Parts: sequence; structure tokens; C-alpha cells
Amino acid sequence: MKSLLIGSLILLSGIASAEPFASADANAGKALVAKNCVSCHAESFGSDGSSIYTREFRKVKTSKGLVAQVRNCNTMIGLKWFEDEELNVAKYLNQTYYKFTE
Repeated sequence: MKSLLIGSLILLSGIASAEPFASADANAGKALVAKNCVSCHAESFGSDGSSIYTREFRKVKTSKGLVAQVRNCNTMIGLKWFEDEELNVAKYLNQTYYKFTE
């Protein structure tokens, strides 16, 4: 019984780490990115601005770093997003560009 419980916990922890922003809404994040991020990124990086996420020497290297960068932009631009909105954006960006699994 004890080994079954430990195995279940290990399995559940593996599932949880497969999606770092599991409870967030990627569609809501996509809308926030389109409304608030694309124009600034396009101005800085050209085209549609997505090269900021895919450039060779990008700053974001982990899912925690992604959330930190979203929070930094939120603060610097004064968007006043709530934490759930930041996580929605992080989930969208992760699914679209970064593909972090933990």
C-alpha cells in the first residue's frame, strides 16, 4: 500500500511538471500579448516582434525566468496585470515559443 502511494505521488509530480502553467489560460494570454506586447516588440525587433522570443541569445531560459520576464514587462510598462494574467501570458508564450516542461 505504501509503495502504491509513493508511486502515485511520483506519477502526479511528473504530470504537474509537464506543464508549468497548467491552471493558466493560454487563449487569454494570447489576447493580452496581442493587445499589449506585439507593438512594442515589433518596434524593437521588427516584423511581428516574435523574434524576441526566438533569438539566439534570448534572456529567458526557464519557466521561472519566463514568469519573471513577464512580470518585469508588466511593471516597466505599467500594465497593472494581476498574477493570473501574468501566468496566462506566460502559458501562451511557453506553448507558442519556449516549450518549457517544468
